[in-house]
This record gives sequence, C-alpha cells and structure tokens, in this order.
Amino acid sequence: MKDPSDESKGPIDFALSCPLPISDYPTVQLAHGGGGKLSQLLIEKLFVGAFGNAALEQLHDGAVLNVGSSRLAFSTDSFVVHPRFFPGGDIGSLAVHGTVNDIAMCGARPVALSAGFILEEGLSMEELWRITTSMKEAAEEAGVEVVTGDTKVVDRGKGDGVYINTTGLGLIADGVEISPRRARPGDRVLVSGQLAVHGIAVMSVREGLEFETVLETDSANLYPLVARVLERGGSRVHVLRDPTRGGVASALNEIATQAGVGMQLEENSLPLREDVRGACEILGFDPLYVANEGKCLAIVAPEAADSVLAAMREHPLGREAAVIGAVVDEHPGKVYLRSRVGGMRVVDMLSGEQLPRIC
Repeated sequence: MKDPSDESKGPIDFALSCPLPISDYPTVQLAHGGGGKLSQLLIEKLFVGAFGNAALEQLHDGAVLNVGSSRLAFSTDSFVVHPRFFPGGDIGSLAVHGTVNDIAMCGARPVALSAGFILEEGLSMEELWRITTSMKEAAEEAGVEVVTGDTKVVDRGKGDGVYINTTGLGLIADGVEISPRRARPGDRVLVSGQLAVHGIAVMSVREGLEFETVLETDSANLYPLVARVLERGGSRVHVLRDPTRGGVASALNEIATQAGVGMQLEENSLPLREDVRGACEILGFDPLYVANEGKCLAIVAPEAADSVLAAMREHPLGREAAVIGAVVDEHPGKVYLRSRVGGMRVVDMLSGEQLPRIC
C-alpha cells in the first residue's frame, strides 16, 4: 500500500478512502439519480458522510431548523425533466410544485422560493418565457413568491435547453412533529390518490402512447391538502412524504429503514387507473416505482386513520385517497405486498433506473 502522504497516489488509494464502492461504480450512473438503491447509497455514504450534521442525517424531504423561536423547513430540488412540456404541465410548474411539496411534507406552510436557471445557448426565448410564466402562475396559486435566484448559460450542446433549481422556506406551526423516524407499528399508510399518473403522462409523450381519455400529470401544490390532514389528525400524523422519484415503493422503503419498522401493503387497496395500469404493463413498469408529483403518503396512528382519510377525500386532490397498508413489527426495514391472490412479495428498492429524467 502506498504512503497516504504520497502525492502520486492513484485510483487505488482513492478507492480505499472513498465511502462508495467505486470499484463497482467508478463513474456516476443514471441510477444514482433514480431514487433507488444507488441513490440511497450515494446520498447516505458520500454526501451525508461528507456533510453530516443533525439536520441532514434526518434524511427528510427538507431540513427542519430552529431559528430563534421559529421552526423553519428548508428544502432544495433540481428539475431536469424530459420533455420539458408534457400533458397538464411543464418543467416550470413542476419546479414550483416539487419544492413547495417537499416543504409541506415537513408539516410546514411554504412562504418563499428561490429559482436558479441553467440555460443552454440557443434556447428559444419564447420557450423560456412560457416556462417562466408557468412558474409564476404555479407560485401564485401556491401562495409563495420567487424572491431570489440565479442564471447561468452554458455552451450550445453542453446542456439540454434548461435545468431549474428551486429552494424553498416554510414555517412549521407549534405542535407539528413530522419525521420519517416517527413511523411505528400499528400505524396506517394512506395515499391521497391514483398512483403513477405523472410518470406515465411524461412517458406517454416520450413513447407516443395514446389513451382513450387524456392522461395528464398529477403535478400540484399539496400544501392545502396537508393542512387539512394536519388539522384533522394533529399529533397523530407521524410521517408525510411525496413519492416522487422511485415512487411509493422507494419512499416507503426509506421510511421503513429510518424508523426500523416493516411495512405491509395490500395490492387490492392500491388506487390505480386502468389506463395507467395498462400503460405500465405495455412499458414493463411496476406502478409502485413510478414517480408521482401530486400525491401524498401519510402514516398516521390507527385511531386517526378514518378521520385523516375523510379529510383527504374532502379535498379535490384527495377524492380517491385510500388506506393502502400498515406499519408492522415484522421484517424491519422491508416492505411487503399482499397480492390479490393472497401471496406475499418483497417490494424492494430498485437497483437500476426505471424512469430517467422524470422530474
């Protein structure tokens, strides 16, 4: 082994010191951004290892910070969706919804956003205006303002038109305690509506699929729905999560691991449109792993499940809400699904990338 002080040390020395198994993955793969096992490995072993602190190590949708007498939720997200325009939405509205929803999943009321644009030389000004206008309208609907930002331009051919980063701040009310580590055996798992709609809406454009009905993204501001859930469920609402990259399966696996509990889902209870189910079968996708941009998972105490479900169904974004499973003592860190015929299968995190560039 070379002396660590030797300035000529090569890749072998780096492999010995790097927390990632770079002998298996010497370069970044698409799957590192897919929300599955490689994403988790990259975040927990490399980034948390480098930047580790109490707020970051919670691995929540955003950081919860104590500032004076206030508690703030702070989150950032980047959007690289392809194509940039898809049925019912575009990269601009998605950038707003994605970040206000991450703030809402901390139990916070979103109050402000920043916007960073990476633009490629040659992008149409008309298209940029459409995207900016869409962001403005989505922010107004969400009751937030874009208060600061940044713009960079890269050479033609060195980008993909436009990438957007948004960062959000939110205020957490007294008494609200939302954390993935609060899931406990006996809790019920609820979802606010139909699964996999956003991912399939985007893929339908890429693959040229046509449906008998219009299939549009579910991208939406979830805070009004979350506020209703918190009002009805109070401290009995333990966890909130928007199942974006990696879908419901990845989100619940992350929560199960962080809380040290198991999850059991019921296939018969999963809300899934027939056209979405059919598209998933055609494309070879499991809808549990397909991204959602306007759906909320809520893990709540069993005595609050009925009232929280009713609260969801009273809101336009939650009319098709359902209880889809429960938190259990068995198989901590793992998620199981009971099939329609009664069999059980493991719902693991994906190793690869099922749907690249979906958000």
